[in-house]
Amino acid sequence: MFIFAAMDEVLKNLPKQAKDKHKENKKLFAKLKKKPPKHLDLLMQELHDDEFEKTDCLTCANCCKTTGPLFTNKDVERISKFFKMKPQAFIDAYLRVDEENDYVLQQVPCTFLGADNMCSIYDVRPKACAEFPHTDRRKFQQIAHLTLKNVAICPAAYNIVEEMKKRLP
Repeated sequence: MFIFAAMDEVLKNLPKQAKDKHKENKKLFAKLKKKPPKHLDLLMQELHDDEFEKTDCLTCANCCKTTGPLFTNKDVERISKFFKMKPQAFIDAYLRVDEENDYVLQQVPCTFLGADNMCSIYDVRPKACAEFPHTDRRKFQQIAHLTLKNVAICPAAYNIVEEMKKRLP
């Protein structure tokens, strides 16, 4: 129970911490976009791996509770097959089209998130979920806008960006 209580406290403070660092992070990401260090991808992979050795997403699941992923056509095909549904039936039951014409969940928290923070479609989950928080992505500097959002949602992403700032010249 202590782990969940500690995570509740972390999640309560995270939006303010991210907001306090937003200007600083935005400035850094603009600099990275213009001239990324040669070793940035390697550094980000290392920081990502280190963070997720000590972070258990099941104590948090804030991404599943507060945001919804984009569902690609491949995601829809794979997940509807898992449910033994026709793709359109899956879309009608669970998804909507957002303002950018992407498939997203009809509601958050995610329909597939259990009370134990387990995902009922984990093995076939959307690509966006599997790759979240995208901190180990190649050409990391290209997704600065996404990372700026994710540090306010994901404690691990916040920690990774803070460590990245310490390690970059």
